Amino acid sequence: MEVKNIGISADSTCDLPKEFIEKYDIRINAMPFSLGEDDLRHDGVTGTSKDVFDYVEKTGKLPTTSAYNEYEYTEHFKEIKKDYDVIIHFSFSWDISSTGANAKRASEGMENVFVIDSKNVTCGISLLILECCQLREQGLGVKEIINKIETLKTKVQTSFLIDTLKYLHKGGRCSGVALLGSKILNIKPRISVINGKMEVTKKYLGSINNCMIKYCDDILNEVPADKKRVFVAYSTPLDVKDKIIKKLNDYGFEEIIEAQVGPSICIHCGQGAMGVIYLAK
Repeated sequence: MEVKNIGISADSTCDLPKEFIEKYDIRINAMPFSLGEDDLRHDGVTGTSKDVFDYVEKTGKLPTTSAYNEYEYTEHFKEIKKDYDVIIHFSFSWDISSTGANAKRASEGMENVFVIDSKNVTCGISLLILECCQLREQGLGVKEIINKIETLKTKVQTSFLIDTLKYLHKGGRCSGVALLGSKILNIKPRISVINGKMEVTKKYLGSINNCMIKYCDDILNEVPADKKRVFVAYSTPLDVKDKIIKKLNDYGFEEIIEAQVGPSICIHCGQGAMGVIYLAK
């Protein structure tokens, strides 16, 4: 007989808003980050995105992130097992972070713990989590849910604009020449998640607010959306946010969810990053 007492778990890097975490009892594993060698904090619990930005402005240094190891995931799953017979855990793309592989190894020593490689980041993972919650409410079994999620994850469209390359430069992910060029030309790169990896798919010129309007038009034209749900994710609120939300409302989205991304993501994207995330039609 199929076990239906299914718990859902994810790392805090999914950036799912608190209201949904509470509504669906999503068990969140708060990822650690450090502001200096001896200052360990946890994403959204003991540290915020503002802490990250303040630290960078004060020291000129970039905070560091770290992954939970296999033992820590085992303890996380054991805690959830007190309330649920089965666990479905959503991990950050395995091509970007080792967290998923560590969670997978932990799951192999436990019964009825299933780890899904989301092939995605931030609210792209949240889209899958909310779909999983609805499938669970429909009474589907764990195998059927996982099969449907594996299909849906190929349709997730995650992209965002970055206002400054300073954080990527500090993290060794772009050269000093690229940083200087972006400042001089006012370039705003569009980062897209493709097959679990992040790639620059287009470059815009101008202010982040003007570029966001062009970016939103472009992505919806390039990949028409399933109008059920869309996330507007940002590291810091932009002046253009309300215009983007109106544009998405006019497009016909039934549910528009705003989400401020947490410290672990902000360490890489910096201030002024914003993206529109949805499922393809």
